[in-house]
Amino acid sequence: MSDPRIPEHGPHGPQPPQPYPQPQPYYAPPPRRLGWLWVLLALATPVLLFGCMCLMFASAAASLGQVESSTRVQEKRYKPYRYKGNQKIAIIHVQGTILDGKSVIRQAEKVIRDKSVRAVVVRINSPGGTIAGSDAILQALKEMRHSREDEPLPLVVSMGALAASGGYYVAMAVEDTPQSIYAEPTTWTGSIGVIIPRYNMAQLADKIGVKEDSIVSHPLKKMGDFFSDLTPEERKILQGLVDEAFAQFKKVVLSGRPQLKPQELDKAATGQIYSTSQAIQLKLVDREGYLDDAIARAAELAGLSTDDIYVVEYRAPFGLLELLGSQTAQKPDPLAQLLESTTPRAWYLCTWLPGVATGSVTGRTAP
Repeated sequence: MSDPRIPEHGPHGPQPPQPYPQPQPYYAPPPRRLGWLWVLLALATPVLLFGCMCLMFASAAASLGQVESSTRVQEKRYKPYRYKGNQKIAIIHVQGTILDGKSVIRQAEKVIRDKSVRAVVVRINSPGGTIAGSDAILQALKEMRHSREDEPLPLVVSMGALAASGGYYVAMAVEDTPQSIYAEPTTWTGSIGVIIPRYNMAQLADKIGVKEDSIVSHPLKKMGDFFSDLTPEERKILQGLVDEAFAQFKKVVLSGRPQLKPQELDKAATGQIYSTSQAIQLKLVDREGYLDDAIARAAELAGLSTDDIYVVEYRAPFGLLELLGSQTAQKPDPLAQLLESTTPRAWYLCTWLPGVATGSVTGRTAP
């Protein structure tokens, strides 16, 4: 490369020497303006303050038991394009495994307060659950049905995919209403029976060197613990509890299905699950039909036409307070959860959980 200082001959003679190019001075870029950030902060500050206030309120309310998503239910129209009348029919949902039954009880309480409800459809999609929870729901539905001064509130049951054991138990709220239990063609129902789940870990404890050595006031106080076999006396006691709960179950079924004879119920109450066609033959179900068929029957019992009705259902609300309440609620104690899971109790529950149906203390069990 040629030196720029060396003159070169051009058309007009030699060129004067050229100086080395000088470096350009460095100029720092101007600082970026943060005006937009201040605008965002100004807009977000009220929102953050409001959120903090809501969080403080939700935390205080949750500690007082005032914020719980299941404590309130909201009314929602069911198929407004189909049911456009002026007479109200309500759908109450019994969904999932039954524990304390509070959600269903609150739905029933809402119907009791709402005197405009002319009939009720109980939609069941449940494998059952605890005996206490199932019975609490049954009693709440019966109280709702007899809450009117003139005559009982018409009540019809619509069974979904599964209405078994405790799910069938709560269906008996129809009492002696004729043609009042509907099941879809693919419904599984029945499973009339009682189960006390129990696992025997005695052999496992021997292999790993664990020995149960509790101090108790009486040997029966630790009856049914996981690390020892049941004695004949313990098995007899637990079997007696199962038999008593089973007798209560059959008594409730006979009150809700007066067309059933005791010997017919004994034949059906083996813990077996039935299809809809089988349940109809055994007189456990009245008709095959869907939810809309049950609504039509409820309207008929109330002396209404389906053109005269509108249908509502109840759902737990989901909003800011419910979300904050769920986040600020006290975290469960792992020890309390462990003790709760090992607490002995009887269930009106349909289950195929390994070890429950085959290794439990059972009378007439759910399969």
